[in-house]
Amino acid sequence: MKILNNLTDQQLIHLYTEGDANALATIVTRYKDKIYTSIYLLVKDKYLTEDIFQEVFIRIIDTLKGGRYADEGKFLPWAMRIAHNMCVDHFRKVKRTPTIKTSDDRDIFEVLNFSEPGADQKIMSGQSQDKVRRMVDLLPEDQREVIILRHYADLSFKEIADLTSCSINTALGRMRYGLINLRKMMTEKQIAL
Repeated sequence: MKILNNLTDQQLIHLYTEGDANALATIVTRYKDKIYTSIYLLVKDKYLTEDIFQEVFIRIIDTLKGGRYADEGKFLPWAMRIAHNMCVDHFRKVKRTPTIKTSDDRDIFEVLNFSEPGADQKIMSGQSQDKVRRMVDLLPEDQREVIILRHYADLSFKEIADLTSCSINTALGRMRYGLINLRKMMTEKQIAL
């Protein structure tokens, strides 16, 4: 398994299509936190996130097994596009758009794997992340979405533009205005991170 960790996504996908289930497990482990976190930040519901997360990997497996994956060496953006589209599909099905609400739920940060700092650092880091997350929740949906995709999913602005069906300049603008709004909130509420 350790040898698999050193392989590229492309190599792992090839091994999986040749019948090596451990190769898929390695890719899932490599990207599960980013994909899960991005879904959670978009849908704001732990159980719905888990359902969509599972559906994303079912679709990925079906696509890989069906030989329909275009081997471009960009697995994460492709997987994020599937996750994003499934979130959009969910909101279409329930005929509503994502609501912006604050939440005291900290589950999202339990999912992320941070290095093991001391207890005091953990508490301060958790409080800062919680403050930032609550402020991000208050942003307009388009700004919130770009910040989530850029910060939590590490997507490029080109990938974000493709995913959200807008121009790169629009994605950059949404990010800029989102950051300006976050700064305003921090100043107005005198929040120190």
